[in-house]
Amino acid sequence: MGRHPHTALILVDVQKAFLEWEAGGMRRNNPDALANITRLLAAFRRAGAPVIHIRHASREAGSALNPEKPGYAPIDEAREIAGEAVIVKHVNSAFIGTDLEDRLRRDGIATLVIAGITTNHCVETTTRMAGNLGFDARLVGDACYTFDRRGHDGRPETAESIHAMTLSNLNGEFATIETTESLLAALDASAATDGGPQ
Repeated sequence: MGRHPHTALILVDVQKAFLEWEAGGMRRNNPDALANITRLLAAFRRAGAPVIHIRHASREAGSALNPEKPGYAPIDEAREIAGEAVIVKHVNSAFIGTDLEDRLRRDGIATLVIAGITTNHCVETTTRMAGNLGFDARLVGDACYTFDRRGHDGRPETAESIHAMTLSNLNGEFATIETTESLLAALDASAATDGGPQ
């Protein structure tokens, strides 16, 4: 994965609106995703590697992700700490209408470890653009999740199948699909090679 200063963790839309959706009866996959997100966050912090939090601010008044609503707030376990960037977006991609790319280029960051909510919307769009922009995108499949939905033809589609197809679509073409364990092992190996956290 390279030395830590050249690798950043990008957490996409880890916001309370999605907990509200789940509490309201929407069914999701990957029950361990939030725990894996917090493990990645802790590991990056220990390593002194950059962490960037992406927050979605919907311009629709009725959206749970509208900044005036409680759902806009970050999920407590993944809340930013002092020194960690928070970038606010209004569309699916974290690169559109933000200074994310400029920040990454300025800081010499080439590898992006991406996790968050939801797999097939803002996580996927951000990952596709990261790959197209020439970043080494590493999508952590077990640190993302999505929800059941009705397909374009009206048939129900499970969160598991949507998630799996999204990862398949991205793998190789736009990103490398990783697991939390593989990323943590790479961070540990990099720290050992570099003589400790940077």
